[in-house]
Amino acid sequence: MTDAPDHRPCLLLVDDEPTNLQLLRQILQQDYRLLFAKDGPRALELARQERPDLIVLDVMMPGMTGHEVCRRLKADPRSAQAPVIFATALTQVEDELAGFNAGAVDYITKPLSPPIVRARIRTHLSLVRMEELRETRLQIVQRLGLAAEYKDNETGKHVIRMSHFSHRLGLAAGMSSKDAEDLLNAAPMHDIGKIGIPDRILQKPGKLDAEEWTIMQTHAAIGAHIIGDHPAGMLAMARRIALTHHEKWDGSGYPNRLAGEEIPLEGRIVALADVFDALTSVRPYKRAWTVEEAVAHIRSGAGQHFDPALVELFLQELPALCEIKERWAEDNDPSASPALAVAA
Repeated sequence: MTDAPDHRPCLLLVDDEPTNLQLLRQILQQDYRLLFAKDGPRALELARQERPDLIVLDVMMPGMTGHEVCRRLKADPRSAQAPVIFATALTQVEDELAGFNAGAVDYITKPLSPPIVRARIRTHLSLVRMEELRETRLQIVQRLGLAAEYKDNETGKHVIRMSHFSHRLGLAAGMSSKDAEDLLNAAPMHDIGKIGIPDRILQKPGKLDAEEWTIMQTHAAIGAHIIGDHPAGMLAMARRIALTHHEKWDGSGYPNRLAGEEIPLEGRIVALADVFDALTSVRPYKRAWTVEEAVAHIRSGAGQHFDPALVELFLQELPALCEIKERWAEDNDPSASPALAVAA
């Protein structure tokens, strides 16, 4: 019978004084798996091999100081993600600043207080867990966006391009950096409702008849239903985008015939970004328009399809948008050449 795996967080404790390591062992052994190192080279070796969840590091060590160890940890992708807490008798402000500049997240002074040591470690492990959850949530959102594109005759690069277009336009329109980042991550879900549209309609090569078009229009409400109701945050924004990115400035869009600023800003932005990328991309039923042709179409739609103020910002940001288009070009896409981006 084998022992059950130990899933407790793993800590690497580094100090050249055995008595300090023994004290840390007494404080932490009940809640964590512990690794020990008495010098910098051994600490770096263990960090690379064992990938600890957090590192408690002394500063004043012979040979290689804690600051140098921390810098090397942060320079190595195998150990860069582990938060480093310095535990040291150095208490001057400049000492703390040097530690933070080296890449540490916290600073505990000696003699060590067991309650403080436990609290600081719990706090920083919780922050790591929150960041992991945030990254996982974003990846799920992005995968859902890709699922809709696989159902349609589009590609994952379309999702990437239009979301970066949206992010750039959001910043230009005065969004905060946080809201613009939420827009970047919410925009890929704009067409998630297409999952609920029959393939015979979604993949029809020709023009949809009236009945098919009515069914196609339901994807906006389906998308909002899939995302669900959320009081705030990125998913709340994603729901608004899914529901409103086919509304038009003049009120002729769907599903609710909203007009002007009744349409949320993020819906207006994604509408423009989505159309620009769709026009300049190859589809089974159309060639890729040139940037010049797409710009002319968007200009003509200002005040009708598109928010006219956003169209002006779009024109101002066009060189940056063309750079995004080139960076995330489809394979063998002649419409994303450097010459075209400069000319536009």
